[in-house]
Amino acid sequence: MSAPAAEPRGEVHEAVREEPRAVSFAEAFRFWLKLGFISFGGPAGQIAIMHAELVEKRRWISERRFLHALNYCMLLPGPEAQQLATYIGWLMHRTWGGIVAGTLFVLPSLVLLIALSWVYVALGDVPLVAGLFYGIKPAVTAIVVHAAWRIGSRALKNGWLWAIAAASFVAIYVLQVPFPAIVGTTALVGLVGGRLAPSVFGGGGGHGQAQKDYGAALIDDHTPTPEHARYRPARLAAVAAVGLALGVLPLAALALAFGWAHTFTQMAWFFTKAALLTFGGAYAVLPYVVQGAVGHYGWLTAAQMIDGLALGETTPGPLIMVVAFVAFVGGWTHAPFGPDQLFAAGAFAAVLVTWFTFLPSFVFILAGGPLVESTHGDLKFTAPLVAITAAVVGVIVNLAVFFGLHVLWPDGAGGRFEAASALIALAAAVALFRFRRGVIEVIAACAVAGLAIHLMR
Repeated sequence: MSAPAAEPRGEVHEAVREEPRAVSFAEAFRFWLKLGFISFGGPAGQIAIMHAELVEKRRWISERRFLHALNYCMLLPGPEAQQLATYIGWLMHRTWGGIVAGTLFVLPSLVLLIALSWVYVALGDVPLVAGLFYGIKPAVTAIVVHAAWRIGSRALKNGWLWAIAAASFVAIYVLQVPFPAIVGTTALVGLVGGRLAPSVFGGGGGHGQAQKDYGAALIDDHTPTPEHARYRPARLAAVAAVGLALGVLPLAALALAFGWAHTFTQMAWFFTKAALLTFGGAYAVLPYVVQGAVGHYGWLTAAQMIDGLALGETTPGPLIMVVAFVAFVGGWTHAPFGPDQLFAAGAFAAVLVTWFTFLPSFVFILAGGPLVESTHGDLKFTAPLVAITAAVVGVIVNLAVFFGLHVLWPDGAGGRFEAASALIALAAAVALFRFRRGVIEVIAACAVAGLAIHLMR
């Protein structure tokens, strides 16, 4: 009698049954650097690239372990794709592996955005540049509308969640309620609602179960948790303390050197708060950034904010890197180093803001990773996060309305209507919704159309 068949793990890819070889730190470094330059397409595209490279092709990690890590990152504030890279880098090569992976995920984008921001502020009045951005602005409006639809179609599963989304839109657009207050209120609603009506606020962990087996992986389904990834309360406390110090001490140094009200200090404090509010992705926190950077601090104008979002969409790395553009323009405009050091002020502000925006993500992964590795069961979204995600939809719709008003009526309500911008926005929406074209394609086509219109005038 033949031996019983082994329990199937799923569909196995061809030619991947051999055991994977060990990966050196240098090889991993080269991959994370490459990823930083090719991570286009927003979080979905970036996660897809990592899955294809790390699970299917290189087999550094099994799909089940990959999804387990991803579901944890989905629960955190911050850019989940960057956090996932940090997590896998940490799991493979300890703390420095995580730091290198997470840093290289954003470093190319930071350097590129500093360069593009300088071109923008220094050459923005040149007809060529002005024409390109004339077409880009309405494209960005359509992209934000598409983001609201994309998130809403997944998140708004019943009438109660639709009501939360509508209430959040009214709160931020009509009543001017600060975004943190909306997050706190909806989290409380979800906490109470999850107890009283669990079917309304139930939700899955975002990316489900592994469906395929791509062969043996270096970190496989049943690979023991490495020694450095085992949970220890003392290690958790030490990582949290170091992370807190890396945030508090630079902030205190800025306050002592420049004063609490100084542009640099306020940028550091503001974007620390923003980093803790990015549930639901970058589009969720952008309204908060607009409220603060445009409305309260005046670091840049609404039109500049739209242009910055376009630059963020067309560069690799997480979309939240648009904060580097915001900081650069704010540093350039306020000239804290004097009129002869505008680039230095802008670049310093961009690096400063990037530090405070991404520091919490590193702390969450390096401190929380061992807790996640202590169980390989599936993580679930909690009811408060379901409610927050619903509120995010309304907040993003507010952002679309804000951008649309400034693009279509650039002189304010009652002023001239930009019919050409409206046509470009409509064409961009058709391309995104009907033909499902990529964001970069849409922005490029609209930029060319805007340049043509601008030069004909």
